[in-house]
Amino acid sequence: MLFKLKEVREEEKLTQEELAKKSGVSRTIIAGLESGAITTTTTKTLTKIAKALDRKVSDIFLG
Repeated sequence: MLFKLKEVREEEKLTQEELAKKSGVSRTIIAGLESGAITTTTTKTLTKIAKALDRKVSDIFLG
């Protein structure tokens, strides 16, 4: 599964650190999801990130 997290984050002109603060999710998790090092996480985490980016979870994480 290819996540579009980095693409969407960059469209919003946010750094990983800015997204981490806005979403309440650690930068380490965001970086891991973007790089593919993390391939599973909780629905709560995905929802927090999507909400911070004003997108649906499916737009970012489901391929």
